[in-house]
Amino acid sequence: MTVEPPVADRRPVTRIHHGDEVVDDYEWLRDKDDPDVIAYLEAENAYTDAQTAHLETLRGEIFEEIRSRTKETDLSVPVREGGWWYYTRTVEGAQYGIHCRAPLSSEDDWTPPSIADGSGLPGEQVLLDDNVEAEGAEFYSLGSFDVSPDGTRLVWAADTVGDERYTLRIRDLETGQDLPDTVPGTFAGAVFSPEGDAVYYPTVDDAWRPDTIWRHAVGTSGEDDELVFTEPDERYWVGVGVTRSKRYVEIVVGSKITSEVRLLDTRNPDAGFQVVWPREIGVEYTVEHAVVGGHDRLLVLHNRGAVDFELLEVDPERPADPAHQRVVLAHQPGRRLEEVSAFARFLTVDYRREGLTRIAVLPLPALAESIDSGALLELTFDEELFSVGTSSNPEWEQPTVRYGYTSFVTPPSVFDYDVTTGVSTLLKQQPVLGDFDPQAYEQSRMWATAADGVSVPVSVVARKGVLGAGPAPLVLYGYGSYEASIDPSFSVARLSLLDRGVAFAIAHVRGGGEMGREWYEHGKTLTKRTTFTDFVSVAEHLVDVGVTASDRLVAQGGSAGGLLMGAVANLAPELFAGILAQVPFVDALTSILDPSLPLTVIEWDEWGDPLHDPEVYAYMKSYTPYENVADLPYPRILATTSLNDTRVLYVEPAKWTARLRTVGAPVLLKTEMSAGHGGVSGRYERWREVAFEYAWMLDVVLPSA
Repeated sequence: MTVEPPVADRRPVTRIHHGDEVVDDYEWLRDKDDPDVIAYLEAENAYTDAQTAHLETLRGEIFEEIRSRTKETDLSVPVREGGWWYYTRTVEGAQYGIHCRAPLSSEDDWTPPSIADGSGLPGEQVLLDDNVEAEGAEFYSLGSFDVSPDGTRLVWAADTVGDERYTLRIRDLETGQDLPDTVPGTFAGAVFSPEGDAVYYPTVDDAWRPDTIWRHAVGTSGEDDELVFTEPDERYWVGVGVTRSKRYVEIVVGSKITSEVRLLDTRNPDAGFQVVWPREIGVEYTVEHAVVGGHDRLLVLHNRGAVDFELLEVDPERPADPAHQRVVLAHQPGRRLEEVSAFARFLTVDYRREGLTRIAVLPLPALAESIDSGALLELTFDEELFSVGTSSNPEWEQPTVRYGYTSFVTPPSVFDYDVTTGVSTLLKQQPVLGDFDPQAYEQSRMWATAADGVSVPVSVVARKGVLGAGPAPLVLYGYGSYEASIDPSFSVARLSLLDRGVAFAIAHVRGGGEMGREWYEHGKTLTKRTTFTDFVSVAEHLVDVGVTASDRLVAQGGSAGGLLMGAVANLAPELFAGILAQVPFVDALTSILDPSLPLTVIEWDEWGDPLHDPEVYAYMKSYTPYENVADLPYPRILATTSLNDTRVLYVEPAKWTARLRTVGAPVLLKTEMSAGHGGVSGRYERWREVAFEYAWMLDVVLPSA
């Protein structure tokens, strides 16, 4: 029996900006309290179910493949903090992790205990079992998890709806019971004060913007919490943290292009929070506390006059005075400094160069004596493509650096680097069960020429023998916003595509940060279309050189990458056999015009301000997917969304789908009715979600799959 697609009612609403009148037939879908809206979304889900019913067996196969390759009972590499090793366990059949700790064997114990069998460590104490806390909830997400410096209390906060509002609680780790302290409506990122007697946490305004930091005294009612800082400017988010040295509490205020840091010196708390550098539009910076040559210093990583950032050492008493500043790592175009971490005896630097991530160590004696970048000890790796970065390193006095490494063909691996000997020790590589052989796959870097002649990097992985044997089915992934970089990394789930002869590629388009800050600058605001045309150029290149063909090419992207998907669907629909748009930002102009919506004002630095600037309005209207749906030969499209998403509201893909239907586009909409921006929660549910998407993509590129 043929199932007809739902047809959304047309209920015209007119808006006028800068003399331009727009009639929107589907804006009514924004009201999720309207029973008609829920009925429409449920009808779309039913239609999607009917149209994909023939893939049920394939979905089941993919789910079982993911599960069979995954070591379900497993243990993360323990991280030393205080007198304990902290880790998370997973248990076969359980959706969520179990957060645990075990005592050190001695003060000199810096080697993590063996975790080969995945069971708990001797003396294990369960701090928080997410499976227990999630009982009875369709959704669960942990937003805060921090242990007090003396190890006696845990602050944790969970969201059971998907709207990123978390209820904060404090647990007595000696009894395992939560204290009466309960604070609803917090944002993620609560931390203990260095003294452990209070918790700092953020809350959000009506637009879901983290705007306020509070101080909660342990053992008191949330009604008595102290307002520490609030940011009235809607362009800025706020967050709170504590330096690794425990010397400072840090409030970070940031927009997309500007930041400001305030520090509370725990040795002089009566002085309150002091601004390091007053905010200056377009200047971003972060701050680390270090002790250099026996003197307290602040390390400021900034982009003032340094597009790819430089590192300064400054006097904490006079941080903004140029006379008390010293360059540690000078600006080098093409070397994008991203993060600096300070320890008692060394620094680590995370950066990217030539489209790949890098990490290096700088011993503090070298910092005290020299400002030569040659003192950086960069770690080297053998693979052509990889992704590396420092990871959990909470201890000020630690002698090692923990880092993570992965590539398309190397499962995520955790190493400790001994700063004294220069030796890296592999602590764990993610197990891949079954007959997985990394030598059966190959990865490579290609370069496509963009419309303006710029070379765009493309990372590709496939089973050996697939590339070069004629046009292969291929999934092309893209993002290209917020300077976010999509680096080559391993995926157990992706093996289900690769082993069926499907290649996977990432288009590192402008708007991302893979090639440095200017790569980002050339794909935002009034150059945003470059992101879309770069992706089209990559797709054309892959077809032209015979890697793939248009009838077996699927494009994939989510959130701002979903905007990319909608834009390329309008620009070059004939290039693709299918498009997977996950939580897609496809009604961007409508959203960015409304400052009452979540995240809108802070987004003006990324996209421009169409509400007040007619040039930005016209430019955005020229590319936003919903505005530009036309009578085109659209490929098959699958859009996914979540009802409780606060970042990209479900209404955007709902409206987009409705309008695409009016021109006969073969589009499906799948809405999770109890989830947020990250989709469903729980690992098994996520695997089922991936299996659904992969089965759909395989049906597009390998109809006989």
